Amino acid sequence: MTHDPHPISSQQLQSLRSILLEEKQWLEKERESNSHFGLSDSLRDQTGELSTNDNHPADLGSEMFERSKDIALNVNLESHFTQVAEALERIDNGQYGICQSCGAPISFERLEAVPTTLYCKKHVPDAPDMEYRPVEEDILAPPFGRTSLDELDKETEFDGEDAWQIVESWGSSNSPAMADNPNISNNYNDMEIEADEQVGYVEAFESFLATDIYGQHVTLIRNRAYNEYIHNNEGEGLLELDPQDGEDDTYTDLT
Repeated sequence: MTHDPHPISSQQLQSLRSILLEEKQWLEKERESNSHFGLSDSLRDQTGELSTNDNHPADLGSEMFERSKDIALNVNLESHFTQVAEALERIDNGQYGICQSCGAPISFERLEAVPTTLYCKKHVPDAPDMEYRPVEEDILAPPFGRTSLDELDKETEFDGEDAWQIVESWGSSNSPAMADNPNISNNYNDMEIEADEQVGYVEAFESFLATDIYGQHVTLIRNRAYNEYIHNNEGEGLLELDPQDGEDDTYTDLT
């Protein structure tokens, strides 16, 4: 392999060292002057809010965008600082200006333009693919979170829609008026999509009748399914409320 017979001179090396030292000093000053782009302070301190869980999630949209941008800027600064420090170290140990791919000297013009470079112009690595996707998606097609198999008669597995229903059941910023089924939106516990869907049981009574592990000691759980069961005049009268025992129509939603 033929290498460039004219590596950089000692005078050029000192010039490049000065450029790198100046860059390192600027990066150190920049890093300290803005407290790592404000990341030293918590998001709560920056916004002045007692909690980041607001009634209106959009209120924190701008702050979240700025926070994400600051993180990216800080990562970029730290990466550049590391590259400068490593370049100075290579100058000290005599490895500076040597292409790590082919071992040939890197031209002074290229080093002057990019003092931290590790490669000659011919062997610069390709830019990373910005369209990179996780390798798992080659198997999970389409991606799990984008699947909804409810319309397929022979598909009963847990899909992306089911995952969202579980997350949504813990609460959202919607009101009961925006429920998927307005006929069941009598409280905030019925807000999720298909809130009346039977999960974990086939018949409604299976969700509110229970026994111990021996099949004894029948227990009645007055949940939403139980209320609907009674109000629709279904089943045996033994399951109905007994006012004499102080029972009312309140229920514990365990489904």
